[in-house]
Amino acid sequence: MEHLDLAIVGGTVVAADGMRRADVGIRAGHIAAVAEPGALGAAHQTIDATEWLVLPGAIDVHFHCRTPGYDERGDFFSETCAAAAGGVTTVFEMPISRPGCATPAIMARRRELITEQAVIDVALYGAPGTLNADDVAGMAEAGAIGFKIFMHRAPLGRDDEFIGICLPDDDQLHRALQLVARTGRRLVAHCESDALLEAGIARLRAAGRNDIAAHAESRPPVVEAVAVARLLTLAADVGAAVHIAHVSSRAALDLVRMFRRAGHDVTAETCPHYLWFDEADVARLGAYAKINPPIRSATDQQALWAGLREGVLDLVTTDHSTYLPEEKARGAVDMWRAPSGAPGVQALVPAMMTAAARGLISVPDVVRLIAAAPARIFGIDDRKGAVAVGRDADLCLYDPRESATLPEAAMFSRARAVDRLYTGMTYQGRVRQTIHRGRVVFRDGTLLAERGSGGFIAPRAAGVAPRPVATQP
Repeated sequence: MEHLDLAIVGGTVVAADGMRRADVGIRAGHIAAVAEPGALGAAHQTIDATEWLVLPGAIDVHFHCRTPGYDERGDFFSETCAAAAGGVTTVFEMPISRPGCATPAIMARRRELITEQAVIDVALYGAPGTLNADDVAGMAEAGAIGFKIFMHRAPLGRDDEFIGICLPDDDQLHRALQLVARTGRRLVAHCESDALLEAGIARLRAAGRNDIAAHAESRPPVVEAVAVARLLTLAADVGAAVHIAHVSSRAALDLVRMFRRAGHDVTAETCPHYLWFDEADVARLGAYAKINPPIRSATDQQALWAGLREGVLDLVTTDHSTYLPEEKARGAVDMWRAPSGAPGVQALVPAMMTAAARGLISVPDVVRLIAAAPARIFGIDDRKGAVAVGRDADLCLYDPRESATLPEAAMFSRARAVDRLYTGMTYQGRVRQTIHRGRVVFRDGTLLAERGSGGFIAPRAAGVAPRPVATQP
């Protein structure tokens, strides 16, 4: 056998359906062999992974750089560095940028920035809300991983960032679903009812409420659930494949379950901040924990864990969002003036591996939720999502033995100073090395990748693979 470029020996390889001791051989950026211990041939470089877990590189399908437009908060370089440091080797960038990513020309410019800046693979969502068939088809042809919309109006003063993204009216949403269905891609939706949300905000502001608790009170679970019901009803009429972003409540989860049992092609995600934190943490952290939809009750949190174990929730993703400290600090005086969102990509793998260590899910479940299912649902499982021969050599070498923290100094995001959620956590284990297409890009706290060494990734030409419909009671 021709020499391998890299051999990873002595580790435990984790798949979505189990774990086994095996050695992994890499050649020309791909996995060339997954062999019994000691069975690999010669390699130019060898990594001893004894006592470590060999995971497929994580795929974060909900990620915000917002480049171009807000480079001071983070760009494709800084934020993919944070991903690499967390064992994430592929991210899917949402279409919010300046301007919003709603045409093939805007997508082409963002793709150029990925090539110039990223250190891992990046996919791009398009925004279908121009309702122009040529725009939607053109973005699909240019490699859009899917399409993303919000079901409420654009935030005040940010219309240019949300061009083609916000579709609060049912007739517009119905048309967008039709256009996206023709492409074979999946529509991803931020589900909050515009009418209920605006009414809730107006009521609380009229009452003089500007404290952090007012944020969640303005958008209770019914605001999310009504939007999910509307979206899935319209998608069922069209026959469109849809994905529900950041499910935060039991009410929304129950609707996803109902439509899946009826045989509709709906997938759904939740995020670590909904799984690990609740209203008490929001009261403690203030605007640093202000996220849309809001972090909710312990009862909702327990329902989400059950949804992951049941398979109603297909994957876990971060909704990584970057802001400046002074932007979040506005919330100390007036919560409404602080932006919503928080960074989190570097903590995705440690947070989910900690869940496995505590018995909330299994280690193979972690791989299913953050690697295998994202790759399958979005049509890149021919290259990503598993430690298997022929796949890209995207790996996370994880040491599960000791507890660890992620202090601000160890964070790579440009928004590290506003990451008050994950810097306070104690994790079981840590990412020792991250390998992207056969290159070690992160090792024991040090980033080894060069700016622009990553790339753009598109789904396979045939479109997105259908999801098996869950039928369990």
